[in-house]
Amino acid sequence: MSQAGRALAYAFEIGALSPPEGRTFLMRAEPGALGDVDAEQSLRPEFLRLKRAHWKVVPRLPSLPDGYGQGLVLLTKHKEENFANIARAWDLLVPGGVLACAGANEDGAASLEKNVGKAFDGAGSLFKFHSRVFWFPKGERAPPDYWRRLATLQPVGDGSWKSQPGLFSWDRIDDGSALLVRHLPTDLAGTVADFGCGWGFLARHVLAHCPGVTGIDCIDAEHRALEAAEANVVDARAKFHWLDLVTEAAPATYDAIVCNPPFHSGRAATPSLGQQIIEAASRALKPGGRLFMVANRGLPYEPTLKAGFTSFETLADNNKFRITKAVR
Repeated sequence: MSQAGRALAYAFEIGALSPPEGRTFLMRAEPGALGDVDAEQSLRPEFLRLKRAHWKVVPRLPSLPDGYGQGLVLLTKHKEENFANIARAWDLLVPGGVLACAGANEDGAASLEKNVGKAFDGAGSLFKFHSRVFWFPKGERAPPDYWRRLATLQPVGDGSWKSQPGLFSWDRIDDGSALLVRHLPTDLAGTVADFGCGWGFLARHVLAHCPGVTGIDCIDAEHRALEAAEANVVDARAKFHWLDLVTEAAPATYDAIVCNPPFHSGRAATPSLGQQIIEAASRALKPGGRLFMVANRGLPYEPTLKAGFTSFETLADNNKFRITKAVR
């Protein structure tokens, strides 16, 4: 359990928060001693972990006809995502229901508590485990309009794209993906996949510029990314899959894969998430299939590419990002 989760559990232990009359939900849920709650977790590995622990969990909570008596939100490091989650949580509560938020001090929980205090005219709070918990009842004051807008898909770039807070590069086309599409060939054909598709930038480019593509699987471990990708990639050839490619098999084998892999580093003795995604791409490609990927140039992906592919080459290097083509 995270420090913020421990602090939230502590608030119940000492009676600062009490079980409500009616149902309770927990957004950005994680396993822990919080009792019987309806859990929301949109990140596939954490969702599967909660399912294995027999939690009632969905990727996005629906509204109940009679509402919830209590809402709990574990905060993230993304300020706009927290604003959006608080706005959504407020809408799910019955009048007078209590909303409690918990976050780590290092992730900006103190600043968010101040924002909440201003928006809702004060909040109770406690500090524990390098985290803070704050709560307030649902009264007449609604969340700011800006927070409520963030809870829906937002226009990005030239306005033809939609995204939402908390996703990688949620409010702009990231420089790495922009560089990759400049070096993608137009002869991609057959079945293609976008591993870690995010809000769909690479997939839409492939469909627009590669007429030989008969189908593309957009795959991401973040359900909220797929919500945006479905709005952005409106093409009958596209399918969308909520999968953890590290532990779950891709839905098909492919003639080509495009990828901007996550760059989170693992412990020294374990492969990073990016390395594991590259390994998954190797398993999912047909013999002779091609991987086109962009990554920060300093990341140690060459041993993984050597192990999983017959050959690979650098197509571009701008001293920040490296574009690599690898052949299975």
